[in-house]
Amino acid sequence: MGIKETIDYESFPKQGDWVGKRTTVCFKYDTTHTIGGVFVREDIEEPGISIIKLDDGRYLLTTECMHTYPKGASDE
Repeated sequence: MGIKETIDYESFPKQGDWVGKRTTVCFKYDTTHTIGGVFVREDIEEPGISIIKLDDGRYLLTTECMHTYPKGASDE
């Protein structure tokens, strides 16, 4: 368990523009096997966590996979 200043009952870290955007995920550099997904969390402040919901229903941290730049995300 932990405590983060940006997370409590009434607040959550600010989210980036990748939330809701589609991406393609692969594991261990194996681009022959990919799966689509959607960003459901992208903290732009502490604790800096990003989470993708895969098309098969699994959730994973972006630190656990490789992913493409989200479709429709701005470059700014």
